[in-house]
Amino acid sequence: MLVEAIMTTPVISVAPSTSIRDAARLMLAHRISGLPVVADDGALVGMVSEGDFLRRSELGTQRKRSWWLEFLVGPGTVADDYVHANGRKVGEVMSSNIETTRRDATLDEVVETMSRRRIKRLPVVENGKLVGIVARSDLLRAMADALPAADAAVVDDERIRADILSELARQSWGGQMIHVHVDHGAVELSGAIFDERERQAAHVVAENVAGVKSISDQLAWIEPMSGVVITPSEMSNVKTAASARTSA
Repeated sequence: MLVEAIMTTPVISVAPSTSIRDAARLMLAHRISGLPVVADDGALVGMVSEGDFLRRSELGTQRKRSWWLEFLVGPGTVADDYVHANGRKVGEVMSSNIETTRRDATLDEVVETMSRRRIKRLPVVENGKLVGIVARSDLLRAMADALPAADAAVVDDERIRADILSELARQSWGGQMIHVHVDHGAVELSGAIFDERERQAAHVVAENVAGVKSISDQLAWIEPMSGVVITPSEMSNVKTAASARTSA
């Protein structure tokens, strides 16, 4: 899927000359945490977000440094902090070093950039002009739309089993040792796992197959070093005892 399919357009934006009061009220009114900053010619020049309003003199949260630390960071950094704490226009507090994306970028590229830069939104730019924005909420909406509805069409047991086995076979965490039996949509997982986390992964595989109504876990955990086999009921007893010790 491409960015163009899920991006929000037109985009709510502000100008560099917009007051931070108006920008803050605009964010609150539209329940958004950031705004693109656009020049008169439509060019994207920055982003302003809630984070830019954290260190403010009105709140008494402006950055405070000892004299020796101010000496170390230099007068330029101290002056920049002052502007961010006391500036009255968006252009004075916005971030100008911004990451952007394209209409034809894949969602995988977007997620990678958001994760790497730890940001919540990416402006979509074409020929230097802002044409849209893609945010985490857009990705969430796309995921919700892609998930099958609860009343998905009934699928026969053999197809359910084949789909589960096919997905397990593609995994590198040991799904090949898991056996699957299906009876009227009720899935039974049996066989062996070598890491307890594989149990939850196997459940997720089954949950994502259309037609699955319930999952019965009969997977035995084999401890790799000792070869000790622990059945699901034994594992349940171990977890119950551990929980009791923790709450005691």
